[in-house]
Amino acid sequence: MRKRSAGLASAAIVFLLVLSFERCFASVEPSLGSARVVFQTNYGDIEFGFFPEIAPKTVEHIFKLVRLGCYNTNHFFRVDKGFVAQVADVVMGRTAPMNEDQRFEAAKTVVGEFSKIKHVKGILSMGRYSDPDSASSSFSILLGDAPHLDGEVRGSSYTSRRDFRDDEEGESCEREKSILKRRLSESAIEVERQRMKCLP
Repeated sequence: MRKRSAGLASAAIVFLLVLSFERCFASVEPSLGSARVVFQTNYGDIEFGFFPEIAPKTVEHIFKLVRLGCYNTNHFFRVDKGFVAQVADVVMGRTAPMNEDQRFEAAKTVVGEFSKIKHVKGILSMGRYSDPDSASSSFSILLGDAPHLDGEVRGSSYTSRRDFRDDEEGESCEREKSILKRRLSESAIEVERQRMKCLP
């Protein structure tokens, strides 16, 4: 009888240790990887940090698009105050032509890597269609909390370290946006021509 109760006691201790171990790790927040991506805009630089442990395939895909220069000459096509600023898909959003390597990578989609990370201000969230595996290169920076997106197809993958301010002067913003778009277009095309000329 003593042997049986000792076995039950050690099984209970093992169970409690396992349960305690799981709880301990369940409460640990995911940490950002060390790699960063910086988007340079006329309104300042935006630095992005990533969660490679949460969404390794998505993060690697974004890094490859960045290394190939796919986001050069791209733009934010949607800015909804208090909600999102969304980067255009590189295939449709670029003003400069793409080379073969860029077209090949940009045509790829990423398998959905969904997490329990909440959609709060500063989080990046991949743009997708209704197909959970349809993410390609468009993503949104959340400008405010969006709990209605938690657990949705657009599961968050990484975060931004830049604080976005909501522009309260909509008309001024629209005028500046059109000027910015024109200037970016002109300079980005020239930069892309030089890059393609100098790099194979």
